[in-house]
Amino acid sequence: MKVIVIGGGWSGCAAAITAKKAGAEVALYEKTDMLLGLGNIGGIMRNNGRYTASEEINYLGAGDLIKITDENSRHKNINFPGHEHAWLYDVNKIEPAVKNYLINLGIEMHLISRVIDIEKEGNKILGIYLSDGTYVKGDVFVETTGSTGPMGNCLRYGNGCSMCVLRCPAFGPRVSISARAGVEDLQGEREDDVLGAFSGSCKLCKESISKDIVEQLEKTGVVILKVPSEDINLEKLKIKVCQQYALKEFAENVVLLDTGHVKLMTSYYPLEKLRKIKGLENAKYIDPYAGGKGNSIRYLSVAPRTDDMKVKGIDNLFCAGEKAGLFVGHTEAICTGSLAGHNAVRQYLGMPLLILPRSLAIGDIIAFANYKLLTKEGRRNRYTFAGAEYFKRMKKEGLYTIDSNEIKDKIERLKLNGVLEQKLL
Repeated sequence: MKVIVIGGGWSGCAAAITAKKAGAEVALYEKTDMLLGLGNIGGIMRNNGRYTASEEINYLGAGDLIKITDENSRHKNINFPGHEHAWLYDVNKIEPAVKNYLINLGIEMHLISRVIDIEKEGNKILGIYLSDGTYVKGDVFVETTGSTGPMGNCLRYGNGCSMCVLRCPAFGPRVSISARAGVEDLQGEREDDVLGAFSGSCKLCKESISKDIVEQLEKTGVVILKVPSEDINLEKLKIKVCQQYALKEFAENVVLLDTGHVKLMTSYYPLEKLRKIKGLENAKYIDPYAGGKGNSIRYLSVAPRTDDMKVKGIDNLFCAGEKAGLFVGHTEAICTGSLAGHNAVRQYLGMPLLILPRSLAIGDIIAFANYKLLTKEGRRNRYTFAGAEYFKRMKKEGLYTIDSNEIKDKIERLKLNGVLEQKLL
């Protein structure tokens, strides 16, 4: 059988891996010239409840990508406001490491290959069309196209194209495959019925920062600088996609993290004001290039799905990552992608689809985020193991732990150890 994965971000890579392990022929199509998408500018792993989820996905048999981020981490077990035991991977090294891993697994890789349409018969997709006119047949499809772009959305709901790592002008706009299949997508909201939310961070060129700040960053992984009182803007916290950072500390301070570049933990910050801060007098944005004015807008294309990651109304289409809900983060993408890829093979074989139990953090967030999408309030919230509403829920429900043996024992009791690396055909 052939599984076609559309989108090469963290969730697409995870789906490709589990589908391949299950025994399928796997082809991955990515519209840009690099895998990982926002993963090339992210870098934060294992913070707060993501530690629990990382260990769960490891014991479930799909920890390949967690292992790669661990191996490429610049800093381990660091704390910054609202976040504990974070690991920061090097954004300059991660993409080639993941790409080589997928190629060595035998996954068919198609970069600069934008999927623009599908052929459908009844409720079943038969194949995909690429922007160059190529048609490719498949048996089961996994959509992980994300929820950012095209440029018009960043103009309508943001401050214009921010020239981000997704590079829509160069590689073309994202196309919703679920919408092409006739499924009406859902959209995240922010207050006053405005759709979408701003990406949560920017990258500064390390060479443009003062030497003493760089030295401290490279030693400890984090630097916190006071914002001048006249520039504190608490209102800006409402626009961020990453609600786990909507804390007062992130308005009163500039929080910098070392992910290879200097990660600035704010959606955008006027360059003239940024340069007022000691040590940042010569600061320069490198992603997005318009980081002084705006950032990319996300959560404009979420497919309705069931808790096994299957898109409602289409027999052979699965989804993961931001396409599957108002999820924030790499870990969340890896977890949903791993389940989607595995279930794609189960679907083809006529097997019961795997739904992870809610006694696991991964199973719980998948079900909880899906339920919350049904309400207006739920569409204004974001769901992440790392903070905000869902991390509070994790702690309340007793799902949060950093005891690896406790997680291992739980998964063994559930008889789910290694389930996502099972060969099915």
